[in-house]
Amino acid sequence: MSDTVIDATAAAGKPATPRLASRHLPRWSPLAIAAGAIAIAVAIGAGAGLTSHIQWGLIALALFVAGSYAITARVEGRRQAKDRVATSLVWSSFILAVVPLYSLVETTISKGVGVLDGTFLTHSMNNVLTIQPGGGVYHAIIGTLEQVGIATVIAAPLGMLTAIYLVEYGKGRLAKWVTFFVDVMTGIPSIVAGLFILSVWFVALGKAPASGFAGSLALALLMMPVVVRSTEEMLKLVPNELREASLALGVPKWRTTVKVVLPTAVGGITTGIMLAIARIAGESAPIALLVFGSAAINTNPFKDPQSSLPYYIFEQYNNGNQPSYDRAWGAALVLIAFVMILNLVARVISRWKAPKAGR
Repeated sequence: MSDTVIDATAAAGKPATPRLASRHLPRWSPLAIAAGAIAIAVAIGAGAGLTSHIQWGLIALALFVAGSYAITARVEGRRQAKDRVATSLVWSSFILAVVPLYSLVETTISKGVGVLDGTFLTHSMNNVLTIQPGGGVYHAIIGTLEQVGIATVIAAPLGMLTAIYLVEYGKGRLAKWVTFFVDVMTGIPSIVAGLFILSVWFVALGKAPASGFAGSLALALLMMPVVVRSTEEMLKLVPNELREASLALGVPKWRTTVKVVLPTAVGGITTGIMLAIARIAGESAPIALLVFGSAAINTNPFKDPQSSLPYYIFEQYNNGNQPSYDRAWGAALVLIAFVMILNLVARVISRWKAPKAGR
């Protein structure tokens, strides 16, 4: 009987209607649910007397997740509702992570751009009254570049060689102990590294006075485990087939490591080193212990106290007046720009040195 009905419908030129059809929410439904959640959250926040917009946002977020589940479960079923809730939680976590970052960058730019000019970038604080506008951050930029540069020269080769040993040669107890101590050093606070260099550099060796090189040693201790761990992970991603093919041709293991393994992983290794540099560029505790800071320009990192951007920010904030606050925000903006440039350089090098398909 049903076949006769379908044939008659087809003969009349009308398409047959499928018996099973699942209902779907329209594409604009998430936006509508979000708008409704925001409106309800604003009403609740205003009615309850909540003055913080963060509280309003959290209420809207909870209402959005609950509303998405309820509406989707009613229209599409519980299975699709759970999937939509999981997607909403992922996006919510992303927003919660981005909002503080945006707030930090926006606040730093708005407060620091007022003093950021040519004079600020090319002058020091020598013979400048802290209670008056003027002065600059040039001496701190020089100190940061020299201290971070020396720390990189020390930590990057040692960290890379340690990672090569752990991946390519390390076996037995020694490799396990090295891995253990690398993990421990990764979590060491920066003040502990400063105290260690202070006890060795000043107390045991009797080296005085303070210098930028002493601060670089502490920064190298903080940078080294990051370089080891990132390089080790990049080397592990190199396919073993490449090593086996090189060794099958009679190439020595050290030459296989230099000519095959390292070029394959150089993009990721460079990215890890750049991220390690960005990590130590903002350290102030070791610099306060070992370098002491200076208002004048000191281009010699091996003699006399030397300033840096993190210590300059700390120093200006402690002055307790508005001109010093403005200089501190300007230096913070310069430091953020420095870290951002390092991350961009790491991305460019990573893409440039990435293995090309088809070769």
